[in-house]
Parts: sequence; C-alpha cells; structure tokens
Amino acid sequence: MSWKWEYAFGAEEAARSAPAAFLAQVERKADELVRAAEALHLHGRDHEGFDPKGGDVIVPGGMFRYQVVVRSQRVYVVQITCLAF
Repeated sequence: MSWKWEYAFGAEEAARSAPAAFLAQVERKADELVRAAEALHLHGRDHEGFDPKGGDVIVPGGMFRYQVVVRSQRVYVVQITCLAF
C-alpha cells in the first residue's frame, strides 16, 4: 500500500456540492500533504505510537481540516469549508 488521501466523514458529502475550482485547490494541497507525510514517515505501516496532530489548510475560496493516520498511510480530509456557498 502506498500513501494516498481521501475524504472522510461528512467532507465527502460536502465535496459533492462544492465548486470544482475550490475542490481542485483542496486536492492539490492534499496531494502535497501526502508527499510530505510519505517523506516524513518512511516506514508508515510499522509506525508505533500516536499519529501526528492534523491541521487546517487555507486555500482560495475556503479551508479544509485534515488528519494523518500513519499506519494506514492515509491523509484524511475530514472537513471542508467553502466560502462560495
């Protein structure tokens, strides 16, 4: 398995009605977070201990909240906030 990102919880539902330009910005930043997590956690499947604290990322048109789960090699986008609604 390799590192990926995906929407989690209600963010997936919210993404269905968000503008495409906003979602493109979210996806671009999520890809960057995946690359950073992959570089930082080379042995993700063997990780022991706590996962790193997630955070908020501001993108044009809104923001999103993410969480990194190292053992699953995933970056989850758990909330999106689009100001264009």
